[in-house]
Amino acid sequence: MVMMSSFTQPGTIDDVIGALRSGDATSLSRFFDENVELTLPVKSDSYSKAQAQVILKDFFGNNGVRGFELKHKGVSPGGHYCIGTLQTKSGDFRAHVFLKSKGGKEVVKEIRFQSIE
Repeated sequence: MVMMSSFTQPGTIDDVIGALRSGDATSLSRFFDENVELTLPVKSDSYSKAQAQVILKDFFGNNGVRGFELKHKGVSPGGHYCIGTLQTKSGDFRAHVFLKSKGGKEVVKEIRFQSIE
């Protein structure tokens, strides 16, 4: 049982990356904190877990996610992060995802997508 919990945290960032690659807002939302900071090209705010899922589902659907190219992932004080490029039919977006440790697991605290021009 101890070994399982030791694999949980490193796997979380990889699961988040997998959800980004497939544009799966439902899978991604499994890792959300109760409130998530979302920054999209057209809106930016703190949203509840349920609101953030709906907003990302619309964003992924409207842009037609084709994939996610990981540029970097690492450890910051209190959690992990990843930086990459979300590839969509509408163009590419620079993506930043920040996770923090909470209650013995990691949760997504912030997601940012910025248009790459």
